Amino acid sequence: MKVLFADNLPQRTIESLEAAGIQVVNKPKTKAEELVSVIGDADVLVVRSTEVHADCIASASNLSLIVRAGAGVNNIDMKAANARGIYVSNCPGKNSIAVAELAMGLLLSIDRRIPDNVTDLRNGKWNKSEYSKADGIFGKTVGVVGTGQIGKEFIRRAQAFGMNVIAWSRSLTQEKADALGVQRAASLQELFPQCDVISVHLALKPETKKLITRELIASMRPKAIFLNTSRWEVADEQALTEAAGNGAIRIGADVFSGEPEDKTSPFTNPLAALPNVYGTHHIGASTEQAQNAIADETVAIIRQYAERGTVKNWVNKAKSTPAKFQLVVRHYDKPGVLANVFNELKSAEINIQEVENLIFEGTMTASCTLKLEGRPSASTLSAITARNHEVIQAQLVELS
Repeated sequence: MKVLFADNLPQRTIESLEAAGIQVVNKPKTKAEELVSVIGDADVLVVRSTEVHADCIASASNLSLIVRAGAGVNNIDMKAANARGIYVSNCPGKNSIAVAELAMGLLLSIDRRIPDNVTDLRNGKWNKSEYSKADGIFGKTVGVVGTGQIGKEFIRRAQAFGMNVIAWSRSLTQEKADALGVQRAASLQELFPQCDVISVHLALKPETKKLITRELIASMRPKAIFLNTSRWEVADEQALTEAAGNGAIRIGADVFSGEPEDKTSPFTNPLAALPNVYGTHHIGASTEQAQNAIADETVAIIRQYAERGTVKNWVNKAKSTPAKFQLVVRHYDKPGVLANVFNELKSAEINIQEVENLIFEGTMTASCTLKLEGRPSASTLSAITARNHEVIQAQLVELS
C-alpha cells in the first residue's frame, strides 16, 4: 500500500507506517493544484488543510481512501469521492481541547485587551489607566452554538471560569443539557439576545452555512463578544465586519475568508483589520498535544485499512439507503451459496443495498442479512429456498 502525505505531520507518523511495511511518499507542501500531478498510484491520500478537488480524485488511478488529519472534511470534494467509491475518513475529537483552549484565550484577550497591552509595552508605552477598564467574565452569560466535542470542552472551561452557559444545537435535548449543566435555548433567536458572549462551535455543512445571520448578529447585546473558532462560512462575515466596525460588538476569530493555502502568504481581510477584532491564524488545532493525537489517529486509520480493509471514522457512508426490505438467509457455509442467492435477486432485478454475512460457531452454517431495494416475489423466494442443500431458511421482512 502506498500513502501520499500532502501536508505536514510529525515524522513519527511516517516512521510508524513504514515500520508496518507501508510505503510513504512525503510531500508536505503540496498545493491543491499540484495534487493532480503528484497523486500518481497512491492508494491513500492524507491531507490537513490542502484542498482535494474533483480533478485530483478523477486522476488518481488507485486512490481508495482520503484521510483528513483533523475533524472537518469541507476541504475534500465529497461528491467526487462518493462518485468514485472512495472512502473519506477523519480524526474527530482529537483537537477538541486545543480549539476550546484557543476560544477561551480569545475571550480573555478581548476582555483584558492583552494583545494591545503587549504591543504598547513593546513600544515602550506604559498605559495602566487605559487597560484597567476590563469587565471580567465571571458571572457573565455565554451562549454556546454547537455542542459537539469542541463545544462540550468549551462549556467545561467556561463553567470553570464561573460563567453561566446557555447552549443550542439541533441535537441538544433537555436531558443532554441537564447532563452538561447548561440551560437549553430552543432557538438561536432565543439564545443571542440573552448573552454577553457567543461562542460558535459548528461543523461546516450545507445546513450550517451562514447559519449565524445578519439578524442574529444585530440582536446581540451592545459590546457583546462574538467568538468563532469553527469555520468562517457559518456566519455572515460582512455583517460581522459592519457590527464590529461600528463598535456594536467585539470579535475573536480564528477563521476568515480568503485564508491563503500557503502557510506564509500575504493576507488581507476587512474583518481581521478592525481594532476591536482579535484574530489568530487558523491555529485552533495547532498544539503539539493535538497534532500528536491526530497523528496517532491517522496511523490507526491507515493501519486498520491496510490490515483489515475496514475504515475507521468513515464519514461518507450513507446514513440511509433506499432499502425497503430485509432478507435474512440462514445457509450452509460453503462456496457458491451466496452467489446463487445473489443470482436469483439479479434475475428479479432487485438491487442489494447492504450485505452482512456472519458465521455460526463451528463454521458449518452462516446467516446473511440482505437489505433490498425491492420486494422479492414468492417465486424468487421459492427459488432461493429450493436449494435446501445450501439454504436452511429465508425470511423476508418489510423495513419500517
